[in-house]
Amino acid sequence: MKNLTLGTRGSALALAQAELTLAILHRIYPETEVAVRKFTTSGDRKLDMSLIKQTPAGAKGLFTKELEEALLRREIDVAVHSCKDMPGEMPAGLQLAAVLERANTADVLITKTGGDLPRAAHVATSSVRRARQLQFRRPDLVIEEIRGNVATRLRKLRDSEALHGTVLAQAGLDRLGYRAENGVLETDEGQFHVQVVEMLPAIGQGAIALQCRVEDAAFFAALNHEPTWLAIRAERELMRLLNGDCSLPVGVLTDISASPMRMQVILFRAQEEPPRQAEVTGDSPEALAGKAFQSLSEQARRLG
Repeated sequence: MKNLTLGTRGSALALAQAELTLAILHRIYPETEVAVRKFTTSGDRKLDMSLIKQTPAGAKGLFTKELEEALLRREIDVAVHSCKDMPGEMPAGLQLAAVLERANTADVLITKTGGDLPRAAHVATSSVRRARQLQFRRPDLVIEEIRGNVATRLRKLRDSEALHGTVLAQAGLDRLGYRAENGVLETDEGQFHVQVVEMLPAIGQGAIALQCRVEDAAFFAALNHEPTWLAIRAERELMRLLNGDCSLPVGVLTDISASPMRMQVILFRAQEEPPRQAEVTGDSPEALAGKAFQSLSEQARRLG
């Protein structure tokens, strides 16, 4: 392509991810002219919608639908997504063409005072996966829902007397230029304390996904980071087998560098049920996902 249009959400994090994509596009295709078009998605508009209480079907495509529709109308040529926001299925005629090198997949707890959270502390998140894992390890915690970009969430934490902390993705903080020194984060919104929290990341967390029309996939495949692609293949295959989407309360940690490859999974279902957990190895992404799904299914059968 001599000219193409890249579509992205308009948030600061989405634009940072678009810039990373543009840098790789210019390096691989220096003669290609790239225009950027920004979109406001349903998820950006519906800030009063609960993502924790929504069913997976209700949250499906909240941050991707408008970009996918623009691809199908040929208004853009590639859509840049946070991979963790992508539904399990996509419209006919579109495909995931490439993923960029994965960033740190950790989740971090950000607090105003540092140290361990006190008993019955209030912690803010918009992720059902984070909420369920936090309460699994600390049943005393009170989960509060929070929406908005990183700066908005930090301001809400700063200004709230009730909130003790919030949980954010390390990858997002890194891409926005937030840097903690000795566990202390200095920002325009105030000073905070940061520590890695023990939980498994979302499917696709830390990866930037490039979606395009099927006929253009070979062009964008040149941007693909193969080790990340293998991990994403495994994780999205597990999502398919679970018949889930981006709001499914499942955490997955995939180690493609190990031989054989390894996957650790925690899956929550009904509130009163204990989570199902699996740790498996496999020789291919699909085998890895299949073994994890089999283990989770066997546990479900034992629970009756």
